[in-house]
Amino acid sequence: MTRLGLLLLAAGCMSGYGTHWEATKSRAPAPPLDGNTESYGRVRESRFLRAASRPLSTFSIDVDTASYGNVRRFLREGRMPPIDAVRIEELVNYFPYGYAPPEGRSPFAVRVDAALCPWADGHRLVRIALRARDADAERRPPANFVFLLDVSGSMADRNKLPLVKRAMRLLVDDLGEDDRVAIVTYRDREELVLPPTRGDRRRAIRGAIDRLEARGRTNGAAGIDLAYRVAEDGLRRGGVNRVILATDGDFNVGVTDRRDLVDLVEEKARGGVFLTVLGFGTGNLKDSTLESLADRGNGHYAYVDTLDEARKVLADGAGGALRTVAKDVKVQVEFNPARVGSYRLIGYENRALRAEDFNDDREDGGELGAGDAVTALYEVVPRGSGGRPAVDPLRYEGDVEEPASTSGEMLFVKVRWKEPRGGESRRISVPLPDGPCEEPRGDFRFAAAVACWGMLLRESDHRGDASYGLVRRLASSAIGDDPGGHREEFLTLVKESRELAR
Repeated sequence: MTRLGLLLLAAGCMSGYGTHWEATKSRAPAPPLDGNTESYGRVRESRFLRAASRPLSTFSIDVDTASYGNVRRFLREGRMPPIDAVRIEELVNYFPYGYAPPEGRSPFAVRVDAALCPWADGHRLVRIALRARDADAERRPPANFVFLLDVSGSMADRNKLPLVKRAMRLLVDDLGEDDRVAIVTYRDREELVLPPTRGDRRRAIRGAIDRLEARGRTNGAAGIDLAYRVAEDGLRRGGVNRVILATDGDFNVGVTDRRDLVDLVEEKARGGVFLTVLGFGTGNLKDSTLESLADRGNGHYAYVDTLDEARKVLADGAGGALRTVAKDVKVQVEFNPARVGSYRLIGYENRALRAEDFNDDREDGGELGAGDAVTALYEVVPRGSGGRPAVDPLRYEGDVEEPASTSGEMLFVKVRWKEPRGGESRRISVPLPDGPCEEPRGDFRFAAAVACWGMLLRESDHRGDASYGLVRRLASSAIGDDPGGHREEFLTLVKESRELAR
C-alpha cells in the first residue's frame, strides 16, 4: 500500500452551492455568496420498474466519492446541499467495507445478498458488492505520472492551489527511482514545468511544486492535450500510466464547452493512459464537468478540501487509483418476475446503461482499482410475472430448463469487465436464491443507513418511512471497526442535517 496511490483513489469529495444547480425538487439552497457560479448536472431519481415488463437493469460501476465531501461541506457551513449535489452511490461508496477479496487470479469478487428493507415494510433490500484484489506493495509496477495542475487566477484561494501544492508534497516521499513524474500547468497557456523526472529526485520535484503561482485565465483543454502527450511519450508497458488533474473545473479559454472537453478526454483515454480528477475549492467548482471528465477518461473523481482530508486519503484505502485491475466494469441484473413485482436501483442515475450495452464491448464502463469496494443497492417489491427484452436470452423465460414460476431464484447478477489493457470482455454470473430475510447487519446495515440518509437529503419520493432517527439507529449499531473515524463522523453529519431539516 502506498500513500501515493491512496491519494489518487479517494481524496475526499466535494462540490458546491450556487446559482447554476438544477433541482428536481422544490427545496432551494441558502442564498449563494456573491459571484458563486458552481454547477451540478441534473439527477433524475430512479423510479420503480415492473419486473414483468422490465426484467433487466444495467449500469456501470462507480467508485467516485465526490458527493460525500460536498454534502459534508454544505452541512459544516450550516446549509442543506442542493438536491442534485447528492449522488447516493457516492455517499455509500465513500466508506470502506470489509468485503472478502477474490480468491485465485480473478481481479475481483462478487457477493449478492438480501435483507429486509428498513424504510419500507414488506420490501427487500438487495446488495451487490464487488471487492477488487489488493495491491501488492512489494511488486508495484513502475509509474508514469503526469500531474496536470490548474494555476489560473481562479485557483489563488487558500483552499485551491496552496492546498494542491501541500497535497502534492505529501506524495513525494513515496516515489522511487523506477517511477517517472512530470508536471504540466495551464492558465492562459499550457507549460511543461517539470519534464519526466525520476521519482527519487525529490528536491527537483518539490522545487517545481513550490514555484507554482496562480494567475491568468483557464485554458484547460490545451493543458489536457499536453499532459496526455507527455504521458503517451513516456508510456510504461505493464506499468501505471496516469494523468492526475487538480482543478476547480472552471475552463474559460479555448475549448470551454463541457461536451467538447469530455470528447477530448475520451479520445485521449484510448491511448492507455488513465485519469484521476481531483476537485479543489468552492465558489466556482464545476462538479458536473469534473464528474464527466473522470467518467470518460477511465478514471476517478474525488475532492480534497483540507490537508486533513488529504491525510485521510493517504492513510486509507489500498492503492486503487495507483493500479487499475479491471476496466469497463458493467453490471446487469435480471429479476425473476415470478418472485419480484418491481424494483428500483438506488442511485447510479448517471451510470445507467441500456440493456444491450452490457454485451457491447464498445460501451464504456467503470474502472476498478486494487483494493476498491463497490456497493449497489436495489429496493425490491416481491412477486411479479413476464417480460422479454431483445437482449440476452432471459434466464427466467424462454430457453431455460426451469420455468420462472418454479425457480427458487429472486434474481441473477452478471458482471462484465476487461483487463486493464484488454479489448475483449469477460463475465462473472451470480444467482441470488429467494427465501426469508432478516434485518441487515454489519456493513450491509451501515450501507443501508447511508442510502437512507441520501434519500432524505434528496427528498426522495421513495423514502417511505425513512427518518433521521432511523438513519442514526441503523448506523450507530453498525460502526464496527472504524479506522479513521469516518463512520463516527457520519453520525455527526446525520445530526447536523437533521437539525437543518427541521
